Amino acid sequence: MGAVTVRWETLELHTARPFGIARWTRSAYPRTFVIFEADGVTGRGEAAPNAFYGETGGTVAAVLPLLAQALTDGWDWDGLRGRLEARMPGGHPSVKCALEMAALEWAACSAGVPVWRLLGLSPPKIPESSFTVGLGPLEEMRREAREAVARGHGVLKVKLGTAEDEAILEALREEAPHVSLRVDANAAWTRPRARRMLGVLEAAGVEFVEQPLAAGDLEGHAELRRLSPLPLVADESLHHVSDVPALAGAFDGVNLKLAKLGGPLRALLALRLARTHGMSVMMGCMIESSLGIAAAAHLAGLCDWADLDGALLLADDPFTGLEWTAGRLERPGGVGWGVERR
Repeated sequence: MGAVTVRWETLELHTARPFGIARWTRSAYPRTFVIFEADGVTGRGEAAPNAFYGETGGTVAAVLPLLAQALTDGWDWDGLRGRLEARMPGGHPSVKCALEMAALEWAACSAGVPVWRLLGLSPPKIPESSFTVGLGPLEEMRREAREAVARGHGVLKVKLGTAEDEAILEALREEAPHVSLRVDANAAWTRPRARRMLGVLEAAGVEFVEQPLAAGDLEGHAELRRLSPLPLVADESLHHVSDVPALAGAFDGVNLKLAKLGGPLRALLALRLARTHGMSVMMGCMIESSLGIAAAAHLAGLCDWADLDGALLLADDPFTGLEWTAGRLERPGGVGWGVERR
């Protein structure tokens, strides 16, 4: 391999509407795009930091110059993780994800294949993705649900975690009586509140509930799981691949996000470990561009559920190439990740 260069740029991406969860409401998201070049071939990755996992735009800018030095050989994408950890053990998963994505795409483009083929995968069709209705004024949530259904989305995920949760569910069921409905409390409920909500969720025909209790409350989740008529899915409780075995006794499934696990290879390992423990798997995302969503899509065909609408929520996605039919995302075509810069 000849001379290599690693560079990056940070863009502030914006959602078309303010996006709210139980912890915050935002409309601007800094995202850093890594570009790895060698032998005339380019590989790209995206860092989508999330403060819940200890990252911000500032931490990304601070650690990238050090971690980028580990990306010296795109063909050794399988050994990159070890080099990243040697330079900075633990933490900064979205930066490590971006660098791993760049290495994987470089190798795939050098070989003239999609990344899923580079990894030896031949996944079936991607499950229909949910479209997320963020927390906000009730009438705005109604309108978002109504518009999503009108565009053909058959699966909605509603953010809860307020005193108005029952009213929100009732309103969304009125607007979308026939869609599959999923709930994400983003760790906002107390144990008593979660127990009271179980009957409400069942009556509303909710498919599953994501992260009802605090991330560290595995005992509470295990107790709730014994009472729950619908599956419990871990998100905030899953930070590392090594968390999966402990979660198996408290949850029915896990939500995998490349940016929180450290990249596609770590997500693939977590997926296989979850299957070993008899768990269902959802491929999720942060608010990120079509580049990050494309990387998740290469693994999503191995999953039971998909929540890959992050780029659909953006007003200024800098990438194009993903093919959506309402909530149905086609597996990316072409070499590498299968998307192009606008």
